[in-house]
Amino acid sequence: MSRLSLNQATIKYADLATALTVTREAGIASIGLWREPVAEVGLRQAVALVADSGLRVSSLCRGGFFTASDPTLRARALDENRRAIEETAALAEAGAPGSSPVLVLVAGGLPEGDRDLAGARARAADAVGELAADAAGAGVVLAVEPMNPIYAADRGVISTLGQALDVVEELPAAVAGVAVDTFHVWWDPALQQQIARAAGRIATYQVCDWITPFPGDALLSRGMMGEGHIDFAGITAMVEKTGYTGDIEVEIFNQEIWNSDPAAVAERTAKAFAATVGL
Repeated sequence: MSRLSLNQATIKYADLATALTVTREAGIASIGLWREPVAEVGLRQAVALVADSGLRVSSLCRGGFFTASDPTLRARALDENRRAIEETAALAEAGAPGSSPVLVLVAGGLPEGDRDLAGARARAADAVGELAADAAGAGVVLAVEPMNPIYAADRGVISTLGQALDVVEELPAAVAGVAVDTFHVWWDPALQQQIARAAGRIATYQVCDWITPFPGDALLSRGMMGEGHIDFAGITAMVEKTGYTGDIEVEIFNQEIWNSDPAAVAERTAKAFAATVGL
């Protein structure tokens, strides 16, 4: 279980101090942070809390949301991502040895009234390119996360791992890679080929299950590993074959899990991870 990281989204209602405490007490050595809980206490205090926790930082979620066609909105989005890059560097530096300065990027959906999906994808790719110099200067890796196509309209116009790799392939691997999340990619008939193509580019690997039937909100349709349909052993073997040796985050959006005691969720996560992923 040494590579397990508890992504804060799995215990959404816990503040940063609580999230760090329950992660450590569950015997989990790493945590994936989110910007909102960090902002609640301020970056300086967040850095101190992370340093005191003794935990590794596996990533910071999230940047991105830079598909706007309006120049003013686009400039604002890029500036916000530059702030996220700075936060990523500071938090990773505060984490225990083995921390990863990885900023997960979710492209964003179609601007209101816009139906040009190809154009939105092109703007997202351009934004990653524009941020590359900032990331390089801060020692941060931009991790482009493809999202399941059901979210293409409102959250993530980059839908496949192949599309994410197309965005980063011309940039240095030390600056830009991809986030592989089982929930978003498990269905892809080209998954084995694209994971192999991603060798040296996987900046973070995230796991959770695909459960059916979906709840009322598709965003909250993720399940604990072993409760749904995803072949974690198979996908993890593909990822391991690329040489990825980093932490493996459990990131679950699920109202029942969010409503549960964070300490109990952390313990449940550790048990499920051991049973399904086992690394």
